[in-house]
Amino acid sequence: MQQTLLAPDAAAPGRIKSRSLWRDAWHRLIGAHTVRFGMFILVTFTLMAILPPLLLPYDPQVDSSLSMRLEPPSWVHPFGTDGQGRDVLVRILHGSRVSLGVGVGSVLLSVIIGTLLGLISGYAGPKVDLLIMFFMDILLAFPGTLLAIAMVAMSGPGLRNSLLAISVVSIPTYARIARSTVLSLKQREYVTAARCIGCTAPRLLFWHVFPNSLPPLVVQSTLGVGSAILETAALGFLGLGAQPPAPEWGAMLADSYKYLTTGSWWVLLFPGVAIMLTVLGFNLVGDGLRDALDPTLRM
Repeated sequence: MQQTLLAPDAAAPGRIKSRSLWRDAWHRLIGAHTVRFGMFILVTFTLMAILPPLLLPYDPQVDSSLSMRLEPPSWVHPFGTDGQGRDVLVRILHGSRVSLGVGVGSVLLSVIIGTLLGLISGYAGPKVDLLIMFFMDILLAFPGTLLAIAMVAMSGPGLRNSLLAISVVSIPTYARIARSTVLSLKQREYVTAARCIGCTAPRLLFWHVFPNSLPPLVVQSTLGVGSAILETAALGFLGLGAQPPAPEWGAMLADSYKYLTTGSWWVLLFPGVAIMLTVLGFNLVGDGLRDALDPTLRM
């Protein structure tokens, strides 16, 4: 009778401790003021990307009124109008869907491919590792933005080619993170035990090693979205991303910088602020995730 009463008590501390570690990480994440500010920014821009297409249909082909060109901010046009008489606020709202879509989509693609290559490289053995890392080193030998520009210039301008180019440039980062994590985990006791009981290599890799390599990948992917948005804006500024008259923040900057000398500061300021705030939001959340998922900070 005493044994049946003591058995649940013996198992309870482990469950409580396991729950408290995750709860502690979550409280540490949302407890930081900078993280909450970053989450607020991301939620705001996410709503901007989702709601305007539903509530305010927009056709960039017909959105032009030369009689209202370069009007300063007012109650009618809070962010003013650009050189074609288009409302800057409306274009920023609809451009958030384009910029966030390309940024998040390129990171998802690069995370999937890079993580898969990194897992295989770290687990398969020295010959496969050498081959995969050789190609990753070739990609890393070129500056990321310059390589993306070269790839888009060869394949042709456009959002799809920009997304693919940014994804390819980012693959080595996630491949190296996954590889280093696998190399440090595959010698752990629980991996050796799973191998001894007959786990196959794919099951061992994806069920025992991969889940424990997620924290650094999640942190890097969050920070990577901000970098991808910057690269998307850079390609758009150079005319290699979204093509006019599509609303995209980088393309808006490229179309508006020539009006800065005429005193029309609003056409350049507000798209730049949108890019800055979005990148800031992802960086703040990424830094918070890195601190929250760091096992050395868990008590």
